[in-house]
Amino acid sequence: MTPQSLTLGYVPGGTPAKWARIWAERHPKVPLRLHPVAAVDAADAVRDGTVDVALLRLPSDTSGLALIPLYEETTVAVVPTDHLLSAADEITAADLDGEPILLPLDNVVVWADAPGTPVDHRPESTQDAIELVAAGMGALIVPQSLARLYHRKDLTYRPITDAPTCPVALAFPEGTQSELVEEFIGIVRGRKAGSSRGQAAPAPKRTAREKTLAKQAARAAAGKVARKPGRTDRGRR
Repeated sequence: MTPQSLTLGYVPGGTPAKWARIWAERHPKVPLRLHPVAAVDAADAVRDGTVDVALLRLPSDTSGLALIPLYEETTVAVVPTDHLLSAADEITAADLDGEPILLPLDNVVVWADAPGTPVDHRPESTQDAIELVAAGMGALIVPQSLARLYHRKDLTYRPITDAPTCPVALAFPEGTQSELVEEFIGIVRGRKAGSSRGQAAPAPKRTAREKTLAKQAARAAAGKVARKPGRTDRGRR
């Protein structure tokens, strides 16, 4: 039986609105349920079936999952509005030399050689780290979408021009997918509503017996067409 809804998980800062809108236009009777998940739990949520598909950030443990890369986010440094780094429109990693850097447990920015000086205390989450930035404990390096999500009037952020970007991907279980998951994948990949792999109502698959009967009918029809000229010739004699 075809499920009557699809659940899309998304990490903080994820932006599923565009795809949710397209889904609603194509499938008004099949709800797309949006389910926020913590960054550290996103992959597990797909594996254990809490969500059918998920927008998550890489790197992550994606064993058992298939991925479609979507986009890469700009990496920024979050600092108080009166911080020296706020004077420039953008900064480099070298500008963070000697700067205390907060590293939350859900950090997703992976450096070959991280800038600044890590603060000994590691906040539980990025949201917790934002509070510590406001308290003057150090700067925070995050994807730009998280800086926007946790925006405060006393904080600002600046792009780090030579920082690694933060990849975002669509994740779903490896193997054969349900029709609804396939449809959502088609939307993400930009397929039109009437495309062969992105139809609102996919054609049902034929059984092996139905395929055999169809082949037999096709051969029989071909035989009848081949015999028609002979019968016509006999009729003219």
